[in-house]
Amino acid sequence: MAHVTELTTDSFDAAVLQADKPYLVDFWAAWCGPCRAVAPVVEQIAEELSDKLYVGKLNVDENREIAQRYRVMSIPTLILFKDGAPAKVSMGAMPKEELLKNFEPFL
Repeated sequence: MAHVTELTTDSFDAAVLQADKPYLVDFWAAWCGPCRAVAPVVEQIAEELSDKLYVGKLNVDENREIAQRYRVMSIPTLILFKDGAPAKVSMGAMPKEELLKNFEPFL
């Protein structure tokens, strides 16, 4: 999990919005089964694409302000930020190949 950063309300803007390459944020919660299912996939993406993007996880229960700002209504929600703005949103657990297909055009 060395390639996945734990994001908080305090660290989000500086880490994600000012990043020098795309940033994939996994909005999750500890009680969410589908979130736990997608976590290993997110970690694999972080490791395999560390040269193209940053990856972070944001616990929506502990950081409600950020989740509300980006209108995260269900989890897991993955948002790819590019140049400080959301470029692509993916909701729900899905296989790695499908996630990569969603995000690849923005990398």
